[in-house]
Amino acid sequence: MLAAFVAIAAAPFAHAFAPAAHNGKTHGHVSTSLAAAGNNSDERTPMRQGSYVALVTPMTPTGEINIPQLRSLLQFHLEAGTDGLCILGTTGEAAVMTMAERKMVLDAAVEEVKGKIPILVGTGTIDPEHVKEQTLQAIDCGCDASLIVTPYYVKPPQRALMRHFESMADLGLPVCIYNVPGRTGVDMLPESIGKIAEHPNIVAVKEATGDVSRVSKIHDAMKANGVPTDSLLLFSGDDGSTDEFVLAGGDGCISVTANIAPSQMHQLMMAALKKDKAEVERINAPLRTLHVDEFCEANPIPIKWAVKRIGKIDCAFLRPPLDELSPEFYEKMEGAMKTAGLI
Repeated sequence: MLAAFVAIAAAPFAHAFAPAAHNGKTHGHVSTSLAAAGNNSDERTPMRQGSYVALVTPMTPTGEINIPQLRSLLQFHLEAGTDGLCILGTTGEAAVMTMAERKMVLDAAVEEVKGKIPILVGTGTIDPEHVKEQTLQAIDCGCDASLIVTPYYVKPPQRALMRHFESMADLGLPVCIYNVPGRTGVDMLPESIGKIAEHPNIVAVKEATGDVSRVSKIHDAMKANGVPTDSLLLFSGDDGSTDEFVLAGGDGCISVTANIAPSQMHQLMMAALKKDKAEVERINAPLRTLHVDEFCEANPIPIKWAVKRIGKIDCAFLRPPLDELSPEFYEKMEGAMKTAGLI
């Protein structure tokens, strides 16, 4: 296995773009050199524009991963028009899973999705060696791209952040940089992103600052370094500002709201990509309260409760150090979901 991983890391990575079904603009990589590592696919599904769900991980009341309900959730999103999956991220409680549990989730997702939409898997953590281990596992399982958060707590300088992401991209799997300073304590600046965007395996950014101006700032930084702006997908990681982010030139969202409103978020992204402001307002207006109230406690506590409330999972168990939603917030969440037309 180690020898195979070394071969994967050393192999050149084929860079190709596939047409998007909705508007002809899809960015990503199709890998032929990595095909041997994936046990379910001959090529990777390119990342594309649109709505990616930051998926919750269903669990049993005793805290075991519920694979049958995970499969059911995946089918729910395929049928609802979700454009991509983001699994094993913050919302998926990846920080409290073993490598064996991660493999269970990844294998089930790859088998269930069958290449219909891209699978983006969270592989980031504070320790670069562990990031590599998790990224190589994602390659071995046949996932399409890795979501790598900036190393948290230790606050690396910009030069170290750039080196970190370049080294992970060198492993061969397409990388989506995840910038969420509100959780990590470090902000990867647009200038830094612009400098490393030329790496063929750095294909996207999840920008969760809520700062819509980051779209133009990242594009300007790319231009300053001679990198075409259409070579990097920019996703909003903040549901409350996603509409403005995409109208400003972004490519989509990696959404918590999409867990319970997948069709609406897909439609919202399609309208925003077409710059149809009236349609964006029509779709997003009922969701605005939900975008806010789903963070009444730390994510993913409220959204997991909401997924249970709409009947898609049997229980809202979260592993420690998190806990299930406090009853004091039930009415708030119910109200937001009713306003959104979900219950």
